[in-house]
Amino acid sequence: MKFTEYLFEESKEIWEGYLNHPFIKELANGTLPKEKFKNYLIQDYLYLKEYSKVFCLGVIKASTMEEMRFFYNAIKGSMDDETAVHITYLKNFGIKPTDLERCESTLITKSYTSYMKGEALTGELKEIAAAVLPCTWSYNYIGMEIAKRYKDNLKGNFYEPWVEVYSSQSYKDFTDEWIEYTDNLCSNLTEKEKEKLRDIFVTSSIYEMQFWDMAYEEVK
Repeated sequence: MKFTEYLFEESKEIWEGYLNHPFIKELANGTLPKEKFKNYLIQDYLYLKEYSKVFCLGVIKASTMEEMRFFYNAIKGSMDDETAVHITYLKNFGIKPTDLERCESTLITKSYTSYMKGEALTGELKEIAAAVLPCTWSYNYIGMEIAKRYKDNLKGNFYEPWVEVYSSQSYKDFTDEWIEYTDNLCSNLTEKEKEKLRDIFVTSSIYEMQFWDMAYEEVK
C-alpha cells in the first residue's frame, strides 16, 4: 500500500463527512445561501494567503532545484490559479481584492493556518507535505464527487464555476503530482515517522472539516 493510500484510509471517515456536509450538499444543489458562500470565499482567500507561505518554507527547506521549483509551482497555483475563481465571485459581490486585505480571519482560519506554518517551521519536507496535502487533495475529491453525483444539478448552478475548478483535469493533475511527490518522499519511513505524519495529515483533515463548519455556521 502506498503511503498516501494509508493516509486516506486513516482519514476516510472524515473525508466521507465532507460530502455529507450541509455546505457541500447545498452548494452542489445550488441552494446554499449566497451570503454564506461570500463569507466562505473571504475566509478561503485569507487562508490561501497563509497557505502559500507554507509552500515558501518548502522552497527554503528544499535541497534540490527540482524540489524548489515544485514548491514554487505550488505557491503560484495557490496565489494565482486558485484565487482566481474567488476573485471573480467576490467581484460579483462588490468586493475587490484590496478590500480582502482589510478583512479579519476567523479563529478557525487562524488556527488552521498557524498549525500548518508551525509544522513547516519545525519540521522538514515530509511534515510540510503531510500538513498541506489534505487541502489540495480533499478539494479535488469533493469537486470530482460533486461533478459525478450532482451533474444534473450543475447546469446554471451559481456554484458551477467553483465545482469546475476543483473537478478540472488541471487541478487533478496538480493533486496527483502532490500525491506522487508525497509517496516518493515518504517511501522509507520508520514506524515512528509514519505515525507522526499520519497524525499531521489527520489533524489537517479535521481542520478542513472545521473550516466547512465555520463556513456554514458563519462562526467568527
